[in-house]
Amino acid sequence: MKKLLIALLSLTLIIALTACGKSAPTTQGPTPLSETSLVVGVTGGPHEEIMEKVKELAAKEGLNIDVKVFSDYVIPNIALAEGELDINSFQHKPYLDNFKGERNLDLVEIAKTVIFPMGIYSDKLTDISQLAEGSKVALPNDPTNGARALILFESANLIKLAEGVGAQATVQDIVENPLNLKFIELEASQLPRQLSEVSAAAINANYAIEHGFVPTENSIFLESGEAPWVNVIAVRTENKDDAVLNKFISIYQSEEVRQFIVDRFQGSIIPGW
Repeated sequence: MKKLLIALLSLTLIIALTACGKSAPTTQGPTPLSETSLVVGVTGGPHEEIMEKVKELAAKEGLNIDVKVFSDYVIPNIALAEGELDINSFQHKPYLDNFKGERNLDLVEIAKTVIFPMGIYSDKLTDISQLAEGSKVALPNDPTNGARALILFESANLIKLAEGVGAQATVQDIVENPLNLKFIELEASQLPRQLSEVSAAAINANYAIEHGFVPTENSIFLESGEAPWVNVIAVRTENKDDAVLNKFISIYQSEEVRQFIVDRFQGSIIPGW
């Protein structure tokens, strides 16, 4: 009996000492971005070219930029949210707002970059007025760029949208369609490749340029440069106040980058800051 009592007391002492030896769990805060290097995601084409110029200028200021190129509009936001990227630069604010709302991503825009005027293109027509009744026209199938395309078609006097739908417009919001146009929704990056299958298509400038089009020369109708679809730099919300981002933004929005955009794209892409 005495041996059992001693064993129980010993066990109690061991448990007590073990408990005392454990430290209280700590809560780890956000991990700040590196002051000397950033991983930046872009889509191929103009965003990539502009970021390569930013990379060149940043290197002179001791900031190394690793540019990761993507071929669609989906993965760059997911990669940013999951920590594979520090920054991305490829999208306008309505697209970002819609995407992060649908996927519950904690991302935020921190600066403006450029405006890519969307255009209507055709390999069959030379003027928007040549669209015949019943023609097939294509547009992006993601909500914000689809809405943007519909607003562009409305600007070209091809359709009329329900009043007030704005950037939430869908094909169901078309209230007038005099030519009885048939709207084909496709993934944005595929539109240039599918142009031969339709009479015309609304194509984002970066994909049009990547395909060899010059928007100001090859589109049959071009979005106004006054349109509110300015692109943005996005980061994880936890990093939005990191000091290195101020350095990155000042380089991106420098006069050297502005002049590069003006000279390289000849008005097809417009600085938005």
